[in-house]
Amino acid sequence: MALQGAIIEYMEQGRFICAMVVDEDSKRLRLLNQNGREVNLPLSRLLHQSVKRHSPALSGDEQLRLLKETDQIRQTMMTQIDLPGIWQLASEEEGVSFSPVFLAALAFGEEATDNHVAAFLRSIFVDRLYFKYREGRVLAHTPEAVAGLRLKQEREKEQEALMSTGAMMLKCLWEGESTEDWPERGRCLSLLGDYYVFGSEAAERELARELLKKAGLTGPHDVYHLLIKAGVWQAHENVALLRYQIPVAFAEELASAVAQVPEPVAEELIGRNRRDFRALPLLTIDGESTRDYDDALHVERRGDDFLVGVHISDVAHYVAPGSPIYAEAARRMTSLYFPESQIPMLPRALSEGVCSLIAGKVRAALSVMVLLSPKGEVLECDLIPSLVEVKRQLSYPEAEKLVASGDWELQTLARLSEQLKQRRIEKGALLLPVPDVNISVDPEGRVTVALAPVDTISRSLVAEFMVLANTLSAQFVADRQVPGLFRAQDEPHQRLIAGGEKDLFSIFRQRKMLRPGELLVYPKPHSGVGVMQYTTVTSPIRRFLDLVMQHQIKQLLSGRGVMFAADELAGIAGDINTVLAKANQVRRLRHRYWLLRYLEQKAGSRVEALLVNKGPKRINLTLLDCLLDADLPPSQAVSGKAGDVVSVRVTKVDALDNVLRLEW
Repeated sequence: MALQGAIIEYMEQGRFICAMVVDEDSKRLRLLNQNGREVNLPLSRLLHQSVKRHSPALSGDEQLRLLKETDQIRQTMMTQIDLPGIWQLASEEEGVSFSPVFLAALAFGEEATDNHVAAFLRSIFVDRLYFKYREGRVLAHTPEAVAGLRLKQEREKEQEALMSTGAMMLKCLWEGESTEDWPERGRCLSLLGDYYVFGSEAAERELARELLKKAGLTGPHDVYHLLIKAGVWQAHENVALLRYQIPVAFAEELASAVAQVPEPVAEELIGRNRRDFRALPLLTIDGESTRDYDDALHVERRGDDFLVGVHISDVAHYVAPGSPIYAEAARRMTSLYFPESQIPMLPRALSEGVCSLIAGKVRAALSVMVLLSPKGEVLECDLIPSLVEVKRQLSYPEAEKLVASGDWELQTLARLSEQLKQRRIEKGALLLPVPDVNISVDPEGRVTVALAPVDTISRSLVAEFMVLANTLSAQFVADRQVPGLFRAQDEPHQRLIAGGEKDLFSIFRQRKMLRPGELLVYPKPHSGVGVMQYTTVTSPIRRFLDLVMQHQIKQLLSGRGVMFAADELAGIAGDINTVLAKANQVRRLRHRYWLLRYLEQKAGSRVEALLVNKGPKRINLTLLDCLLDADLPPSQAVSGKAGDVVSVRVTKVDALDNVLRLEW
């Protein structure tokens, strides 16, 4: 169809342009547009063409005047169109496309002229919410599409408003000026926090980048410091905790469930297959900062033998499968402990309250009562739901002093624990103790590190009786040939040491030879512990695995079979492995962060390190004052061999960048 003399429309830089066709070929039009310019336009850019053809005898000035008048008429007509109303009618015909002429006639209520049609097309190009134009036809968006587009438009408007003032307000915030009256403050800081934590995976990364660029905050950690200045983050914010999306606070709706958990009353608990052990001389031994006590011990003489009780808080009594508290524990899987904070698996009203074995408080417990010979042989064992009351709440240093001063109970427990340890070593256990690295942070942010050896009498005592209770609990379940959650470990790739080696270099070498642990539904030997079957039940306040096993054991004790079938336990084991992988990574990253903060204080000074391995490309070290692993390139000047203690200089440390550089 010849277009010479037609008024056509096309778009240029977002504006509608009217033009007269002066000449044409098969692919392009030669035009005079309303701005007086001659244009060669590809046919593909043509949006509308008039039916009417104008005389080629019109002068250039006449053509220009006609085009400007036409443009003005169409702009005016656009204001008369009720686009939402037309869409309401058109959207009733789902999937049907319409001619622009039909919809223009519908919009104006009269026969559609060229100007009517062009004005309608302009409207749907300006407001793309209701219709889309394709190959000369118009299709109405579905109500769902309109809702989605409307939401997108609202977000775009929000972003435009944010960009218009955001950069300026961020500069003010960076310089310490108040921005409390800025309406978009919370939203802006939230999206910047997401960008810092998740980087390229953040939902609004492009907007965040643009905001920071305009504000001149382009340093790698400017957002981190900005959010601390704004009070959104704490100093030394645990970014890994945010990145791995570990839950911290408990939901408000959980509070009502927790409030319904009563303080234990002896009269209500006794007689429900629960023995009264309140008269026994129970004691706890824990770290000085511990607030959640989940295990206690006692010992009494039985002729030449000794009855030892390992009393574990009966968390299962309060936290039942299907309850909101149980579901939240399953989501968290473990308590997390950091130098600056603690994130409990259970709400504190339980973990530090009704479930905690607090001295002088009546508590429900599951007691592992073990009759031991003086040589540490297990003669008898009973698992008993009980009622207990702790008499002494001791820290490790306090227990250590009492052992030295002749306390009979603690000395007896210490002797028996040593016998238990030797028996495990004889069965192949690998005891590879590495000192605990205790990190403290004072109010000014100064970091101190102290190594607490794990092989002190009090720590070894507690560890051995927890291993005993866990082993006997695993045996209880295994003997009944029912499923549970069992920890297992195959023999190491190579045994370099026997049993209770204390040399740090030998321990590091042997640890590299260990095979990974497994979490299984049925028992299998655990070479590291030196037992035929193993689980953990002694920390149900802090570990979900222990809570699950406590439920399974209590159900078996009641004679009602198992609470969890094998397939259900397999699913729980998978969930435990998945969540703990994240939790342990956060724990490792946070531990390293604080050690690097500690080493920042030592920049420029020399420290001692254990030369762990001397390879052709890297030398592996462990800094002895904080047990942090580090690498160095090989040097001809280093004559030391693996196992030697060497001196290195701390040259550069940056905790936020996770950088540690040393030199000889």
